[in-house]
This record gives sequence, C-alpha cells and structure tokens, in this order.
Amino acid sequence: MAKNLDIEGLCSIVDNYQLFYIDLWGVVHNGVSLHKEAIITLKEISKKGKEYILLTNAPRPNKVVKKFLEKMGMEKEIRERVFTSGEASLSYLRKNLIDKKFFHLGPPKDIDLFKDFIQMKSDKIENSEFIICTGLFEEYEEDLKYYKKLFEKNLDKKMICTNPDLIVDRGKSRELCAGSIAIIFEKMGGKVIYFGKPYPEVYNQSIDNKGKKVLSIGDNLNTDIKGANLLNYDSLIISNGIHKDEIKEKGIEETAKSYETICNYIQSELKW
Repeated sequence: MAKNLDIEGLCSIVDNYQLFYIDLWGVVHNGVSLHKEAIITLKEISKKGKEYILLTNAPRPNKVVKKFLEKMGMEKEIRERVFTSGEASLSYLRKNLIDKKFFHLGPPKDIDLFKDFIQMKSDKIENSEFIICTGLFEEYEEDLKYYKKLFEKNLDKKMICTNPDLIVDRGKSRELCAGSIAIIFEKMGGKVIYFGKPYPEVYNQSIDNKGKKVLSIGDNLNTDIKGANLLNYDSLIISNGIHKDEIKEKGIEETAKSYETICNYIQSELKW
C-alpha cells in the first residue's frame, strides 16, 4: 500500500535515497506557473547533498526547455538539472538518421529539435524515409481521424516519438501529446521508437545512476511510475495531477492497478 506523505512530507524519507528523478510538468509547474512548494522542496533536497534530475517528456532540446523555465521565473541552479526526452531522441537522430529525409509531425514550435539538419525535412510524408513525431498539428489538435488517414499508406516508415505522454494538463485545460498519435500509428501496424519516460534510455542518459538508491516522482502512472517500476526504483505519485479524478474516485491502489503499476508513496503535491 502506498504511504501517504501529506502530513510527514518528503523530508521524512529523503535520507533513504541518493538520487531523485522528478517530473516537471504536473509536479514543479502546470504549464503556466511554478508550484511554490515544489521549488522549496528542490532547494531542500540540494541542501541535503542529494542529487536530482528534472526529467521531462518534452519533445525539445534541454536548452529550449530551460529558456521556457527561465521565463517562468525558475532559478538557474534548478533549471540546470533539466533533461528532456527531446535531448535523448536528438542524440539518437544524430547518430542514426541525420542523413535521411524525414517528415515532421507536430507544431512549428518544436523545430529546435531538428534545426541542425532541417535541410532533410520533407513537406510530404510520402517523400520521407521516417517520421519525427513531437505532437499534433495545431490545425488538427483534436481530429484523430486525420492522422489515421495520413498514416494509411505510410506504415512502412519508422516513427520516432519524442514524447510518450498521451495527455498533459496546461493550467486547467487538457491537451493531447505525441504519444496519442504514436499509439494510433502502432495499432495500425507501424513501428515506433519511443524516447522519454517510461523507457530506460532517458534515465540513463541524464545522469550516472549506477548503484544509487533512486526515488522517481511524478504525476503520470503511464510514464513516471511505470518507468520507476521497470527500473526497480521506488516511486512517489503526485495525486493532484493527470490522474486526479481517477484517484479521487477509486483510490490510488485501484487506479495504479488499472495501469499495471505500483506506487510506494503518494502526496497531493510535492512538498517538503
């Protein structure tokens, strides 16, 4: 059974761990503003001499997300701990596919991911050798049928998904993410290579984690908690995030079970 830390706080278990993987969106900020208690907690973790990585399924390079966080008011010392799924996928793209024609599936704002090899971008999916999926087209943000039609004759191409998240909450509104499109492609018979949580590569690229006792903190059972389970890390679910309504209705044990995950701890918000 997941232990509730709402009263005792993270400080009650911090000494049990050497490294903390902490999700950004839904834990440290909500896409609009920083969560004050989370920022206090990050500073306290550092005071204890512990390591932490702000591990996020953002389909953009580290430097782009750091600039976004700077505008939000996050101090440099904290935002320097950021590692993104975009950074992990960029490393793979540079090693394996930099000389191949690709089709970009996602909004124009994600162009930083492939800026160094933008000359290989194809405007038509049929003329490409593979697909980079960073999200949805702005004009088709809710029309999933559009993507099914787009994929029908292009299932022979490999898709690189730079954000396995299915949904995200921006302030009070809910948005679909790249993972929702990748699942459609996969179910139709296409091959997808994912970068980001819950897949091990993003954890291993972000910091030397060998032999360290790790706690993974996040609000998403499908990514943050599943990733922790796959890597045998302990986990803390933030209950006021993506699964807020489910947890309120069914409780954490039943909700976690429905996603085939196990949580060690639960907290309504990240708090010291």
